[in-house]
Amino acid sequence: MSEASLTGRELLERAATDLLDPQGRDLAAAVQWWPLPGFPDTWPVAVMGPGASGSSPTQSPEPVLLLHGFDSSCLEFRRLAPLLAGSTTVLVPDLYGFGFSPRQAAADDGPAAVLRHLEALLQAVLQTTGSQRVGLIGASMGGSVAVELARRRPAQISRLLLLAPAGLTGRPMPLPPLLDGLGVWFLGRPGVRQGLCRSAFADPGACVGPAELEIASLHLATPGWGPALARFARSGGFAGCGEPLPSQPLQVLWGADDRILRAPQKRAALALLGERVRELEHCGHLPHLDQPAQVAASWDHLCRNAV
Repeated sequence: MSEASLTGRELLERAATDLLDPQGRDLAAAVQWWPLPGFPDTWPVAVMGPGASGSSPTQSPEPVLLLHGFDSSCLEFRRLAPLLAGSTTVLVPDLYGFGFSPRQAAADDGPAAVLRHLEALLQAVLQTTGSQRVGLIGASMGGSVAVELARRRPAQISRLLLLAPAGLTGRPMPLPPLLDGLGVWFLGRPGVRQGLCRSAFADPGACVGPAELEIASLHLATPGWGPALARFARSGGFAGCGEPLPSQPLQVLWGADDRILRAPQKRAALALLGERVRELEHCGHLPHLDQPAQVAASWDHLCRNAV
């Protein structure tokens, strides 16, 4: 059976045994499929750590929810999740309309739908883990998603760590019809995927090989990937989400060698975030892939010191 004929669930099941990256295989194998109130189908959530078996962990730190970036998937956190899972329950969903999640024809795939899905997932996480609050780590666009969710659910979100957050400043720029489809065609080209993947790392020559390229492109075979991405592009996406910043403790890690976010975007974000930002040397747009141990240490420090 070709990948083009597989569902998102089947793609992940195959990935759990066939991916070149062993950490990618482990994270794919950790995916559970959760029903969520108000949403059809079931939804992928990788679960690692004390609560992975479905029992409520006792005497464990509050769980942490990891939110991936634009046109990515839960597999983006394959290096960070196991580092965090030694001490707490780690949950890594695919955002609504992204990754390996089911797509609905003619659905609303804009930011409002992404947040509605996450609010339903948050309630399920709290019930499953028995915790009253959850921490958030958001990467790239996932940083803006985390900020929006934290403002909506201040009593249930304890703290945030943002990794090269995208969309905190600026304004939504919806793509008109035809251009949205052209953008999807462009993002689906193998050479473009390779170029974007290489641009995301500080040292692509050393870090980007067949295993990285495989994970960067695997979710494109999920049924409905192109139309859903086009609908999201027409919505304008997440932009201008940073103000006001949420009241919870918040820290930011930013790679000194980030080649994805342009200099004006970075300057605007730094002006908004101020002393919350720590720049990492020899790090690109993906601190959780370039320097996962440093990200894990920063999360531990935030948990131990934030009030």
